Amino acid sequence: MHIRLLKDVEPPPMTLLLMADPSEKLVRGYIERGNCWVAEMGDETVGVYVLIETRPETVELVNVALREDLQGNGIGKRLVLHAVEAAREAGFRTIELGTGNSSIGQLALYQKCGFRIIGVDIDFFVRHYDHPIFENGIQCRDMIRLRRDL
Repeated sequence: MHIRLLKDVEPPPMTLLLMADPSEKLVRGYIERGNCWVAEMGDETVGVYVLIETRPETVELVNVALREDLQGNGIGKRLVLHAVEAAREAGFRTIELGTGNSSIGQLALYQKCGFRIIGVDIDFFVRHYDHPIFENGIQCRDMIRLRRDL
């Protein structure tokens, strides 16, 4: 697997991006503000993440997505750790992210990658999405915020 920065002339992998965030409007908004990285196997894009500078020395990891048939094999962890290293190499001192309260597997993954929970944005997904989101039989209502020092 090879992870690389998406070129400006390339279209973003919307199918993957929409797996992690069902709002095309929000996805297009942060693609314009950030850097999109893609994971490739051969000539096929199988994973993606986006890094957005939010404050001086701070970057946010958004929209980590991996093709479903490849999940559970450590590739998602490789994507997250690649993002951490890319942020460090770019000179950032802190990397943050947010995920849904119902994203049980993602919460475990991020903590295994050294992120710590720093807060909860109550009803974030209720306020910003037109339709309810359910994962693992739980309504996704709140955004769990995590951070890792670099």
